[in-house]
Amino acid sequence: MSTETPTPDQPLKIGTRGSPLALAQAHETRARLMDAHGLPEDAIEIKVIKTTGDDRFLIEADKPLKELGGKGLFTREIEAALLQGEIDIAVHSMKDMPVAQPEGLALDCYLPREDVRDAFVSDKAAGIADLAPGMVVGSSSLRRRAQMLHRRPDLKVVEFRGNVQTRLRKLGDGVADCTFLAMAGLNRLGMAEVAQGPVDPEDMLPAVAQGAIGIERREDDARMAALLTPLHDGPTGLRLAAERAFLAELDGSCETPIAGLALLDGDKLWLRGEILRPDGSESLADEVHGSASDGDAMGTDLARRLLARGGPGFFDWRG
Repeated sequence: MSTETPTPDQPLKIGTRGSPLALAQAHETRARLMDAHGLPEDAIEIKVIKTTGDDRFLIEADKPLKELGGKGLFTREIEAALLQGEIDIAVHSMKDMPVAQPEGLALDCYLPREDVRDAFVSDKAAGIADLAPGMVVGSSSLRRRAQMLHRRPDLKVVEFRGNVQTRLRKLGDGVADCTFLAMAGLNRLGMAEVAQGPVDPEDMLPAVAQGAIGIERREDDARMAALLTPLHDGPTGLRLAAERAFLAELDGSCETPIAGLALLDGDKLWLRGEILRPDGSESLADEVHGSASDGDAMGTDLARRLLARGGPGFFDWRG
């Protein structure tokens, strides 16, 4: 592609999934690029790429993500298009991104982080404490399921998958009495009123990188690197470096219930982490404090401490 500024005749191409939330994130990225570089809207094209996960989730709607192939189901086709030059950048929800980066791609631009908290959604209860014994919690997130089973073993948890609109429809159909969404996603969709309210991280520590948008590019594409530089939010990058190092050391995947959250106070960083057995029978939590520049090492150290406490097979399902 030309080294010149994007134009309507030769637009910068953003790759994304086609869900309403994914499109909202792509439009936010386009707006930030337009503001940063004085570009007209038609100088940036949004290209929807259907992923294996999108198709399989429709066909095998009742199977957990772990049985369908994990987080990579939502990124493989987009990253392939990026490597092949069909798109210039890809926009991702960072909580859905595997920690292993494909060779030839770089993920080093993060937009300012949104609300990190989970949202409690129900028309039958105002919050977790108001759920009556035996009520049904719908969630496809192994983290949320394990957290709820640990804190409220008197509740029933069922598989509950789909985009925001699909899950709200299932809730309305009575498949479950409540569910959880990300406040960040609801805010980006202009649907914050759907939630009864956010869940305090003290009650439910969020997923690693929840609320953050990452922009992926080809590693050798200096032009894209330059265009993305003004969009990168340094504090978000520091927080995600710690959280994703924590996840990487735990070998986190869709089959492992893991929560983590880093907060900044000046140049100091506070990282909290939690690991749970998939059935919710046990939860281990810890935290570390240190310099923000040491986030990677802090994440690794916190993960090793929790793994040592949990012992071999901690994440195995119990019969």
